[in-house]
Amino acid sequence: MTSKIIAIQGNDLSKLNPKTDTSVFLANEIQRKKYKIFYYSPKNLSILNSKVIAKGFFIKFNYENKKFFKILKRQTLDLSRCKFILIRQDPPFNLEYISTTYILDRIKNKVKIINNPTSIRNISEKLYSAKYQRFMPYTIFTRDLIEIKRFIKKHKKIIIKPIHGFSGNDIHLLNKFNVKFINKFIRKHDHIMCQKFLPKISKGDKRVFIINGIVCGAISRVPKKGSFLSNMSKGAKPISIELTNMENKISKLIAKNLKKENIFFAGIDFIDQKLNGDINVTSPTGLKTYFDLTGRNLAKTFWKELRA
Repeated sequence: MTSKIIAIQGNDLSKLNPKTDTSVFLANEIQRKKYKIFYYSPKNLSILNSKVIAKGFFIKFNYENKKFFKILKRQTLDLSRCKFILIRQDPPFNLEYISTTYILDRIKNKVKIINNPTSIRNISEKLYSAKYQRFMPYTIFTRDLIEIKRFIKKHKKIIIKPIHGFSGNDIHLLNKFNVKFINKFIRKHDHIMCQKFLPKISKGDKRVFIINGIVCGAISRVPKKGSFLSNMSKGAKPISIELTNMENKISKLIAKNLKKENIFFAGIDFIDQKLNGDINVTSPTGLKTYFDLTGRNLAKTFWKELRA
């Protein structure tokens, strides 16, 4: 029997920034409908006696207080009792992350899980974008040094990034082939993504929010001076923005396909009207920032689409 409990599988609360965090924003909104929030870490997820169990705590969020959360009660909870479970921990999409999706698979027919754990596992965020390469800058996915050398020679300036990375971590701009550096990078990350550098990133990228197959809005993130990274965690400044007709058309196509893949909530990114290859389905961010910039509350849209 389900109850008005929403479980959030997330990062250490002490590391969250309530001014920008999407998980806190979503939880704060649904509390208004008298739902209880149960918060736990992926490491505290188990299968015990054939039940999916998490050790965590019931929690109350409050933007008004300096400490933005209050732990109400520590508990070991049978997650099948929940109405919804939000998978909200950050990548990397490693074996630990994959293991949690297999565990949650056991109750996905009893509890609505956002995003569907099987779908998260099947959609490698950057590799999934390969099906949309006609909308992207020139991009290859490889660990072949000869192919990487050829790619740099052809495009002069390229970006290399880990396929399973996040938040702009370990992304590099290269204008020459450095075999020692690239070899080390491949040993660390295995297959990598190489993409032609787009100079217009200096004017910002666009993060598009997709909820239940609907393109709901977008923000731009402008890198700080001297940087090419548009992640807010790397100092980029968010601004309000509208999508071009081309960006809107591509976004609607991807939104439609993601819904078919049982992805409820996603974020996709554009640079200079080109899809940059990041289709975020593990832990999309930016809803609080979008609200602060536009006054539009997509947390309400999120829960309305779930019929919470």
